[in-house]
Amino acid sequence: MREMGGYENGDSTAAAGLADGGVILGVDGGTTNTVCVCLPAAMSPPESPAAVPVLARAVAGCSNRNSVGESTALETLEQVMTEALALANTDRSAVRAVCLAVSGVNHPSDQLRMLEWIRDLFPENSKFFVENDAVAALASGTMGKLHGCVLIAGTGCIAYGVTEDGKVARAAGAGPVLGDWGSGYGIAAQALTAVIKAYDGRGPQTSLTKDILEKLELSSPDEIIGWTYADPSWARIAALVPVVVSSAEDGDEVANRILHDSVQELADTVIAVVRRLRLCGEGGTSNRCCLASLEPSLQRVEIGEWKLIPGI
Repeated sequence: MREMGGYENGDSTAAAGLADGGVILGVDGGTTNTVCVCLPAAMSPPESPAAVPVLARAVAGCSNRNSVGESTALETLEQVMTEALALANTDRSAVRAVCLAVSGVNHPSDQLRMLEWIRDLFPENSKFFVENDAVAALASGTMGKLHGCVLIAGTGCIAYGVTEDGKVARAAGAGPVLGDWGSGYGIAAQALTAVIKAYDGRGPQTSLTKDILEKLELSSPDEIIGWTYADPSWARIAALVPVVVSSAEDGDEVANRILHDSVQELADTVIAVVRRLRLCGEGGTSNRCCLASLEPSLQRVEIGEWKLIPGI
């Protein structure tokens, strides 16, 4: 997959340098939800994430165009930015910079399209930054220094790495149809498939059948077909992951196999990036999800310390 180039891409100190009053908007757009924070433009670089002077924070739904379509994704982004400004008792005229870090931004053409869209929303002298959400995830664990490797494992999944001299690599993040089976969607889709196969007699019996039917308030596995295609949005499917985890904790072999294979997929995703960039021994950041299970596989390539970063 072709790597994206930087379009007005800076580190955390670049935005802080716009100290002419007004506010900055930072958006982390994912497949599960989208978060926007409003910050004062006139601020010094913070020593830690906890020291960032957040004026307001707003949350909305999915802004991944590959999941919900471009129109809905853009509506969500505009909604969450508008709400954050309102909560901060200000408006669009005060915006000095906007950083959009959004899942589904995979190519320079994606960046250019979003830049053209956002320029129509804010003052002409505003600065705009558009990246994949993995860039923001890495920066959040390194205080803006883009060096290392990050793994996002939510509704979707992606590993993203940057070397000290600026070389970039990523793996996964292409969506469930193209193999993101370590993702929440991938886990839930495999569980639904296992239930249908068990019902057909094509697979082993599993407690996932009872557990998923109870969760969805359905009476028969064949009703799952209608439920799935009525609204196949990725986040809706991925919401079944806690059911899979619960079934696995209760000893269901099918659920355990799904989780085991998914963790291995995540490990392989990280390893692919680390090897391409020769980051072995340098460490990285990760969400808490499945970290204990990931570590044995990651040790095979001598990845150093892994740091947990909180979800948003």
